[in-house]
Amino acid sequence: MINDLSGFGRCSLTAALPIISALGAECCPLPTAALSNQTGYDSYFCFDLTDSLDRFISEWKKLGCKFDAILTGFITSPKQAQIILKFIDEFKTDKTKLIVDPVMADDGKIYDSYSRELCENMAQIAKKANIITPNLSELCILAGTGYEETVKHKDGDGYIELISDIAAGLLSENLKAVTVTGVIYRGHIYNIIVEKEKVCTVKSEIYGGSFSGTGDIFSSIIAAEAANGKELVHSVELAAKFLEMSIKSSYLEKTDRNDGVNFQKFLEVLTNEQKQ
Repeated sequence: MINDLSGFGRCSLTAALPIISALGAECCPLPTAALSNQTGYDSYFCFDLTDSLDRFISEWKKLGCKFDAILTGFITSPKQAQIILKFIDEFKTDKTKLIVDPVMADDGKIYDSYSRELCENMAQIAKKANIITPNLSELCILAGTGYEETVKHKDGDGYIELISDIAAGLLSENLKAVTVTGVIYRGHIYNIIVEKEKVCTVKSEIYGGSFSGTGDIFSSIIAAEAANGKELVHSVELAAKFLEMSIKSSYLEKTDRNDGVNFQKFLEVLTNEQKQ
């Protein structure tokens, strides 16, 4: 699991560790940065761990580590991206599923910490993936499509099909599936799964606004289930169900969006899934 560790805010590795473990997979963190709290708060401290990554990786090589799945998330710099690209080349085998959550943007805006070069690096990483889980903003960046032009059609009958077509343009011999997350359409949230031969949608209820860390939770479930050999559509249905319960609970308890969602009380859902 290549991502940052945020001490407060229930996202990234803080969320991934219990969720992946609940699904019966061993989560091995490769931390890209350590943050006092996630970046949505008014202030935060970030300690960049780029200079430590090579030492981590070197020790893993000595141990002969092998992975059923690799999941990438938040990246701090182009230098770090190059290290991760090298890591993928060295550790990914034909049996390893690479899942990339191309963390770059939301609501049509690139994150302040991301430069154009870093977005290009993220696109390079995404091209090596078997599955990617972009939100609509990130999909448009990867596809070179205008976000504003796309969301103009959000009330039209063909909106889901339009997004599906954009996602299908990214598929390749290597990239087998694009799951576009959190698409709001006609009063519901849709996750759109685009594969070469089919397109599927998973619909969820909306409770309040957006919450921090939901993308991390989603991609963690997808990666753990990929490691377990589960079908992608089943994994997305599980992730959507888990997030809907967690978001509903957070909304009813009036949890601050920056604090993330109350997922802890629902981990049993994932544990029971693993037993089946």
